[in-house]
Amino acid sequence: MGILLPVFAFVLINTVVLYEQALDAADTAYDRTLLATAKSLGEQLRVTGSGDNVRVESTLLYSALEAFEADNRSRIFYRVNGLQGEMVSGFNDLPDWRRDLPQENLYAALVNFYDDEYRGVPVRMAVLLQPVSGVYEQGMATIQVAETLELRETLARQILIDTLWRQAALVIVIALVVVFVVQRATRPVRALSHALGMRTENDLTPLTTEGAPRELLPLLDATNQHMQRLSHLLEHQKRFVRDTSHQLRTPLAVLKTQVQSARRGDVSPEQALDEIGHTVDRATELANQMLALAKVEQLRQDGQAPVTEWSAVVRDVALDLSALIAERSLDFSIDTQVAPVQAHVWALRELSRNLLHNAIKNTPTGSALSVALVVDAHTAALTIRDEGPGISAALRERLFQPFATDQRSAPGVSGSGLGLAICREIVVSLAGGIELINRIQQGRVIGLDATVRLPLATHTPAA
Repeated sequence: MGILLPVFAFVLINTVVLYEQALDAADTAYDRTLLATAKSLGEQLRVTGSGDNVRVESTLLYSALEAFEADNRSRIFYRVNGLQGEMVSGFNDLPDWRRDLPQENLYAALVNFYDDEYRGVPVRMAVLLQPVSGVYEQGMATIQVAETLELRETLARQILIDTLWRQAALVIVIALVVVFVVQRATRPVRALSHALGMRTENDLTPLTTEGAPRELLPLLDATNQHMQRLSHLLEHQKRFVRDTSHQLRTPLAVLKTQVQSARRGDVSPEQALDEIGHTVDRATELANQMLALAKVEQLRQDGQAPVTEWSAVVRDVALDLSALIAERSLDFSIDTQVAPVQAHVWALRELSRNLLHNAIKNTPTGSALSVALVVDAHTAALTIRDEGPGISAALRERLFQPFATDQRSAPGVSGSGLGLAICREIVVSLAGGIELINRIQQGRVIGLDATVRLPLATHTPAA
């Protein structure tokens, strides 16, 4: 419909213009006949007498004008005035001439055409100034010829009807072509809509692009990319629900057993409370880490992150964990450079905290622990160096997977297995890299270097 409306408007305007042009052409044709009538009247005039007795006479009979009345559908009236404006012949009540000749004239005569009214009927008037002469005198006679408009109006209506029929046929042809072209062009879109409508709510498989029009390929590619992101998000949510239900079931079952044991009096109240508190702490830590893992995906979906100063975040994290560092009597050192990266503060804090906390747990009491944040032309690298037992090659392959517990050789050390998985998800979302490298001296592992590299931001954070 949006295509046909401009066509309708154009056809309407074109019809009006053509009708007006046809009327002008009809007036021109019939005005020539009217002028011929006036000239015929002029040829029948003669001048008689002289001096004060000069007069113009006409020998034309009104019946001679019947030849100029077309098909008896129009009538002609005339009036001839002499040299002094006196009535010579014709209809005395015919309206007087307006005495105004046009500046430009299409005819080789002193003639003026205009619309007027005679006896309550619209007429077309022609006024001709006809030179006449006699033996003694000469001058200019005025000849008025009026014609009723029946024939002109009939011709105008016929022109209008013929024009409307042709324009209507043109509009019908255009409408049929438009409908055919639109139906043909939108067939792939309707097929795509039907295919999407027939899919189940969980079907996010890519749409096929085989045989699709070239114009639809960008839409199909964008739709497939969007469904791929939705599929990834849905899979992440399913995995989160599955892991949550599986991992929280164990501490809750342990907690229930401990409560039942305390009620039966199997252990002392102090021991029962200690065991319950330890189980609650583990469950709380697990729940917080699983929520953190889910939040990483949420931040990934939020789009572009702000620019954050990483060194300030690292120092804040070190200050938060200073009590744990002091508790294990670690020889701690920190050295940072200004490192603006494009990341949310929460993501940088969680990343730095998990790496540093993991190193504190697995570093022997009284050993050295260092944190260094260095910057080169394009990247910022955070390295946390401990003097722990390191990790085996087999453990390194699965250490970044969820619930792959980082249990190294330090006694009494355990975890949920989510800390490094969270770190890896954060680093991947920030287009960076993470690696764990054993430091080996004389064939013996003397510690572990955890290094994270993130790209520097293209602009510095606002003050």
